[in-house]
Amino acid sequence: MKKKTNNNSDLLSEDLKIAIEKWAKKYPPDRRQSAVLPALMLAQEYNGGYLPQDLIDAVADYLEMSRVTAYEVATFYTMYELKPLGRHKIGVCTNVSCMLSGCDKIVAHLQNRLQIKFGETTADEKFSLREVECLGACANAPVVHIGQRYYEDLTPEKLDKILDNLDGE
Repeated sequence: MKKKTNNNSDLLSEDLKIAIEKWAKKYPPDRRQSAVLPALMLAQEYNGGYLPQDLIDAVADYLEMSRVTAYEVATFYTMYELKPLGRHKIGVCTNVSCMLSGCDKIVAHLQNRLQIKFGETTADEKFSLREVECLGACANAPVVHIGQRYYEDLTPEKLDKILDNLDGE
């Protein structure tokens, strides 16, 4: 465990510390850092959907672990966002089953309609688009997830209806 010169854990609200502590208590006291995945997920949620560097550092300090290790975790897993994203995060599966079922048409349609490429956010901050690995719905490809919902057996027309109705849900 590396000693810190300054402690950013004061950036964490008391509610967030309580939520992180529920996870940290599941591990032996000398293994608090084992709670880093759920702690980063909670911090991201409390911060409006992304993890700036100072927040990653604060989680690391709170869990008494190396800041670089926490950063490695946050940059390795795709469930963590390091910059603000649009209100609707669209993940398009481009793995083999989706590719064979026409995800290229879905990708082209989304990029044309939204005027963004993978890794970008629309100017109005409504949509962010990303390429994702297998979403586990291969039998119903092509598949996208928007927020926490999966949409399967997609066509450009079905996708337009979904996008048009997002804010009405």
